[in-house]
Amino acid sequence: MTGTKANTPIKIQDKTSSLEFLKKFDTFLFDCDGVLWLGSHLLPDVVETLDYLKSLGKQLIFVTNNSTKSRPQYVKKFAGFGITVTEDQIFTSGYASALYVRDFLKLQPGKDKVWVFGESGIIDELTLMGFEALGAGDPRLDEPFDTNTSPFLKDGLDEDVKCVVAGLDTKVNYHRLAISLQYLRKPDVHFVATNIDSTFPQKGIILPGAGSTIQSLAYASDRTPEACGKPNLNMLNAIVKAKNLDRSRCCMVGDRLNTDIKFGETGGLGGTLLVLTGIETEERALDTAHEHPNPKYYASKLGDLYEFTHQ
Repeated sequence: MTGTKANTPIKIQDKTSSLEFLKKFDTFLFDCDGVLWLGSHLLPDVVETLDYLKSLGKQLIFVTNNSTKSRPQYVKKFAGFGITVTEDQIFTSGYASALYVRDFLKLQPGKDKVWVFGESGIIDELTLMGFEALGAGDPRLDEPFDTNTSPFLKDGLDEDVKCVVAGLDTKVNYHRLAISLQYLRKPDVHFVATNIDSTFPQKGIILPGAGSTIQSLAYASDRTPEACGKPNLNMLNAIVKAKNLDRSRCCMVGDRLNTDIKFGETGGLGGTLLVLTGIETEERALDTAHEHPNPKYYASKLGDLYEFTHQ
């Protein structure tokens, strides 16, 4: 039994509990969707909270399973909300997947190619590492699929493709699924998933996540991908190494028990904070019957850390 199962999560609900919580950690790892924003909607007092944490000397790192944007694109998204971050503060599942392809699978940039079932964020991260990435935003994939006319089949598959990286694809269609499957039927082609989230939150709505379409590929190919996003510890280990972090002084902040909180708990971080602005409810946060770890702390929203300490 883990520590989170044995102890009731502590609710941050006043100035005292906020200050006690903040004293315990030097570094905060934040999920983005559902914690900082919902789609294009910034959540209350997020800017003030992040500025407050920086004024206390806290290190801020942003860890997202969203692979549709590259790290440079995320810097621009943060800036659009009035939040200044640097590229090295951001770890996306697309970036984690590119690291996995290069550093674990040992594929060679300039020689080995990658087929991408997903969007531009994955392509961009692979390209920055020197890989040629195929698929994804290629407009020919928007054409109706025909085995006789598909440009990806009539001249044969690209023999240099050694990996399929699959992520969220909001333009998913049969053509994309069919070509991805052809590569996955080759035993020497690796299968990597950016993340396997079933859903993700936007303002007032829950939408299908990357896992909902990746599962289709997994079922068709009878293969299980190696997932690189949260809660996979390859991603956390890369962050800890890059930033030389003391895990005991780190807190993971997220809105999902099965990814964010599990990421922090199984990764041996000192704390986890669940906010209730995304997927989970207070009832789920306190329920010890489900299989996922409970958070050590929870709050109605991230902005409470600022509001309670500045009353």
